[in-house]
Amino acid sequence: MRVLLVEDDSLLGKAVHTGLEQQGNAVDWVQDGAAAELALLTNDYTAVVLDIGLPRQDGMTLLKKIRLKGNTIPVVIITARDEVANRVTGLDSGADDFIVKPFDLQELGARLRAVARRASGRAASDIVHGKLKVDPAARSVILDDKPIQLTAREFTILTFLLDHRGKVVSKQQVQEALYSWSDEVESNTVEVHVHHLRRKLGRDLIKTMHGMGYTIDERIQTE
Repeated sequence: MRVLLVEDDSLLGKAVHTGLEQQGNAVDWVQDGAAAELALLTNDYTAVVLDIGLPRQDGMTLLKKIRLKGNTIPVVIITARDEVANRVTGLDSGADDFIVKPFDLQELGARLRAVARRASGRAASDIVHGKLKVDPAARSVILDDKPIQLTAREFTILTFLLDHRGKVVSKQQVQEALYSWSDEVESNTVEVHVHHLRRKLGRDLIKTMHGMGYTIDERIQTE
């Protein structure tokens, strides 16, 4: 998933940025509320990790602006252990979850996957599509009861398309799910990854809608 990290503490921000990327996420990191608001206007994110005490615009103000605009993006707020009032206010203002400092990066990753899962309408952690089973936490793929080895970006594309089953997503949307600002993107990267996914998972799973993008049929494959 592509995550916007909003944290002004350099040491914590760097640790979270690195930890989430090591878990297979594309992460953009900004250090103030105004930059975060601009990032949300110009990029598509799966979720936001939001500190409350920020320069230029505090996290609570940003959160309220997001919700007033009708933006339903999942938001996990970062709070200190003694900031009970902030946690209550944050949840009442539209946050989906919170995590208390100091926190474990694996737990943060799990909380992000949970809020993203709920946002996509899934109750179970695994994604099942016919004989295909994907475990986002373990980053594993099973097809016909056999494990399939995918690269990190192939896995990201697959889960992104499965979460948008029945919808056509453009190449640009796929790129935005794959890459953070610091990544260098080659023009044919998405096509190459989709080609490899078809070779590993079957040519009929991912369909190309010419001039529009890619889609996975929302109907469950039973044959």
